Amino acid sequence: MRNNIIPPKIWPYFWDTDVSSLDPIKKASFIIQRVLDKGNDNAVRWLRKRYRENQIKTSLMKYRGFSPKTAIFWAVFYNIPKSKILCLQTPYLKKRKKHWPY
Repeated sequence: MRNNIIPPKIWPYFWDTDVSSLDPIKKASFIIQRVLDKGNDNAVRWLRKRYRENQIKTSLMKYRGFSPKTAIFWAVFYNIPKSKILCLQTPYLKKRKKHWPY
């Protein structure tokens, strides 16, 4: 596998994106977020082989697009305090609840 290619088994997680133009280096945080949030076991295995653990952790801490349940799961998996994960902070959770109050 070349480093700049996203394999076809990962494409279904990018239904709203032109995968052929998605740069895995420039859009690493987006790819990490989408696969961790929506991917299955095989997709996550690919992700963990493709990106360094530190890069995955950084994306998890800084990217607000994670669902709270997913963020909590990966925080426990990577032993990251919830207080360091942006999407789990009170202001963001309040804002999210306004958009989806259920």
